[in-house]
Order: sequence, then C-alpha cells, then structure tokens
Amino acid sequence: MSQPSAPAANKTIFWGCFIALITTSFAFFTRMYLCDVRFGTDFGLDKVAIGSLKGAGVWPFAISIILFSLVIDKIGYRVAMLFSFVCYVVYLVLACLAYAAIQGVSGADVAAAQQRGHSLLYWGSIILALGNGTVEAFINPVVANMFSREKTKWLNILHAAWPGGLVIAGIMTIALADTAANGDWRIVLGIIALPAVIYLAMLVTAKFPVSETEQAGVSYRDMLAEFGGFGALVGFGLIFMQLGEVFSWPLQVTGALTLLVTLGFTAYTRSVGRGILAFLIIIMMPLATTEIGTDGWISGLMEEPMKEAGFNAGWVLIYTSAIMMVLRFFAGPIVHKLSPIGLLILSCVLAVAGLLALSQTGSSVLAVIFAAATLYGFGKTFFWPTMLGITAEQCPKGGAVTLNAISGIGMIAVGVLGFPYIGFLQERTASTELAAGSQEIAAEVLVEKQYLGVPYNAIDPKKAGSIEADGAAEALLAASKAGQFDALAKMAAFPGFMLVCYVILAFYFQSRGGYTAVHLTAEEDRTHPSHQEPGGLDRDVTADETIADGAVGPTA
Repeated sequence: MSQPSAPAANKTIFWGCFIALITTSFAFFTRMYLCDVRFGTDFGLDKVAIGSLKGAGVWPFAISIILFSLVIDKIGYRVAMLFSFVCYVVYLVLACLAYAAIQGVSGADVAAAQQRGHSLLYWGSIILALGNGTVEAFINPVVANMFSREKTKWLNILHAAWPGGLVIAGIMTIALADTAANGDWRIVLGIIALPAVIYLAMLVTAKFPVSETEQAGVSYRDMLAEFGGFGALVGFGLIFMQLGEVFSWPLQVTGALTLLVTLGFTAYTRSVGRGILAFLIIIMMPLATTEIGTDGWISGLMEEPMKEAGFNAGWVLIYTSAIMMVLRFFAGPIVHKLSPIGLLILSCVLAVAGLLALSQTGSSVLAVIFAAATLYGFGKTFFWPTMLGITAEQCPKGGAVTLNAISGIGMIAVGVLGFPYIGFLQERTASTELAAGSQEIAAEVLVEKQYLGVPYNAIDPKKAGSIEADGAAEALLAASKAGQFDALAKMAAFPGFMLVCYVILAFYFQSRGGYTAVHLTAEEDRTHPSHQEPGGLDRDVTADETIADGAVGPTA
C-alpha cells in the first residue's frame, strides 16, 4: 500500500529531522578527519589513543539514545531536540578551549599542555556524542510514527541524511584542508553550527506526532518487555564497560552493575526479551563496526595511496557516502523487490568484497582505488536504516525503546570495541613489520601497551617524529602502510559474520511464509480498509496481543 501524502507540517518535521541527522555527520566527519591529520601530532597520541578519542565521540551516543528512549514519550520530542542542540554548543566551546591550551607552549610545558588539551577535547567529544545520540533518539521514532506503514522505506530515506552530510562536510573540510593540516582547526569543527542552527529553527515550534504505541495503548512495561533482560545485559554491559574505562573502576564493578541492572530489568518486565530482537542486537554490533568503524578510519587508511595519486584521502569517504545517499533515496523499490533480509544479504556480500578489494590497493592507481571503494560503498549503504526498519516492523510494541536501543547498542559497540580494535590491528601489524625489517629502529620507537588485557607493541609518535637514523622515515612509512591495509582485510570478517546471520534469518522467515511486517494498531482500527495490505505482506496486532517470534496471539 502506498504511503498517504504527508501534510505540509509533516514534511517540515521530516526535513527538520533530516537536517538534524546531517548535523551528526558534520560532527563525525570533521572530528574523524582531524583525528587523522592533526590531533595525533598536536596532542602526542598513538593510534590506539586516537582510536579511543574517536570512540569518545561515538560510545556516549548509546547512553543518550537509550536513556532518552526510556523517557522520550513522557518528556516529548521537543525537549530531546533542544538538549541535542545545547550539546553541540558545549562541544564547540570545549574544542576551542582545547585548541587554546596548546598554543604558544614550548619546552617542558608541552606535555602538560597536550594532556590538558586532550582532556578537554575528550570530554567535549563525549558531550558531542550525547547530542548525536539524542538526535537519533527523537528522529527515528518521529519518522516511524509519521510513516507507520512503510517504516523501512522512510527510515532509509531519512538516513540518506547521514551520507549526505558526510559528502557536504567532506567537501567543506577538504576545501579547508590547509587550515585543517596546518592552521586553526577550530574553523573546521565550527562548520557543524550551520546545520545545527537550521534544524533548531525548523523544529523548535513543530507539532510532533503522537507515538504509535501511545495511540495503541501499549503499556510502559510491555514496551520494555520487548527489549527484555538480554537487551539490558548487552546494552548496559557495554555502557558500564566504557564508563569503567573512563573512571578506572575495576572489572568487578562493571560486572556487578551489569548484573544488578539486568536482574532488575528482567524482574520488572518479566521478560528476557524477544528472540528475534536478541538476534538483531547480536548482528548490530559487527554491523556498526563495519559501517561506522570503517568510515571513521577510512581517510587515514587510504591516505598514502591517495597522496601518491595526488588527491586528499577524504575523497574516498565522500565518494562512498555519495553512493549511499543516492541509493537510500531509492530504497523503497529495492526493498520491495528483494525484501529487507534479501537486501542485507546482498549488502554483506558486496561489503566483504569491497573491504578485501580496498585492502589490496596500497600501491594502486586512482581508478583501482575508487573501483574498490564503489564495492564497499554499495555494500554498506543499506545496513543501518534497514536494520532499524526490521526492528520497527518486527517489534512495534517496543516503540522508541527497541528502535533506539538497537542503534545505541551498535554505536557503543563500535565506540568501546570497534574503533580501538581497528587501531589495535594497525599497530600490531605495523610494529611486527617494523621489527622484522628494521630491528634497530624498532627498538627506538616501539613501546609496550595493552588492549583489553592483551599486550601489544605500538609505534610511539613522539619517538618516531624525532628519530634521525638512515632509512627510518621509509621504514616507518612502510610499517604503517602494512598495518593500515592488513586491518582493512581483517575487517571483512565482520560483514562475513553478518552474512551468516542474515541467511539464518532468511530461512527463519521463509519457514513462516516470507518476511512479514507487523503493524501495531488500536482494536477499533483493525478492520479499517487502510490497514489491509495486499499480498499478505503485513499484519496488524493490538496492544492486548503478544507478538511471538513467528506467531501472534492473545496476551496470557
């Protein structure tokens, strides 16, 4: 059934949400770019520390999106929107202070200034991520509620804003490349103010829609029951793991807090969660690392081959993002043709091929690099919004809780595990390569560190910058390059795992007659003609029915 034409007010709200999501991608691109080209040098950070800084701009997303999803129906979408805008303002203030901390400092004061500036930037990144998470906390349920009969289609169109913002921010950042590389990088970070002010103006007086769950009379407990104990275990376990790293509390505290929340959540909801949602949560963690994690590192990974070709490395991310933007606008016909699960299976195949192809482009010409990037771009396009669509269509009683929680879990997984893990892969290969080819240089620049309790050697950027031995620059460059491209190849394991999971889901739905979207409606609306979908592709349930995995029935 075609989606009814949206009234003018709904169109304004949709495009306001669209621009709000563009703001998050502006924030993402500018930070990630500067992490690769400036922050390591300015603040004396190795790749794992840079990975942690990148992660600080991602993992708090989960805290805000999950916490706001628990209360957003009570406080309203406008409050969440205003909170996100305030976060952007605070972030820009802290980033400016971080820049000022390292200006005009020399000699013995440099290390302390770098540490102070890094701390300001780290906490600013955390606040930025809270704002980004809050944006998703309100835009996803708003659009799902406005277009409740075609959620996957419209969530894909909404999330065209993410790659669209990457394209616009990327072009603006590259236009400011000299400023980013050598000058005042506050100008680069400051471009996020442009879309932020626009979405604030569009949405501050908007009349947001009533949630689907509220219209259907779903209780708060029933909403949380969809997420259940398993969701709480994974979601809050990752949150406490990251907070433990930030506040340096022992692993036992993380375990105790996770257990306490999980037991409390399970006792309150009397549910371990929907089986299909638990499976989607498992998939979402490698999915987020495949898309967001790779996007976060791609400019740095492709820097050398792009330099050799005479271009800025950021063009790879801009190019793949442009592919995503265009394809997501045409998601409706593609989803109708393949089904959401079929689309994700194809996406995994292309993503694996794309990452493996990119890993072989270390010394390739420009055309080969972009051919491999095309494969990767096609592969990653539909991952995130289609997973949100499946979650919304299979777990409608969860409302904003399930829709936002799965995004939050994906983002915190890539922040806590994904970004540092990619940095770890690069450092481990680079240090091994350096030690094998130049033992004397390795002895001078390698330092021992740990990642999740696993010891590894890393190239210290300060020592690497000051070493004057013959052939040192060439050896360090070769080692870094080997680490970067080896990491790309190993990351193909993530979409490979997802492929297996989606094939399992395909057989699951096939055993039940094919993929079927579940719509939540009030009892009196069930026989209304507008709820009768052709071809048996949809089914309606009411608030007093359970939605079992594969069956609909009355609540016990």
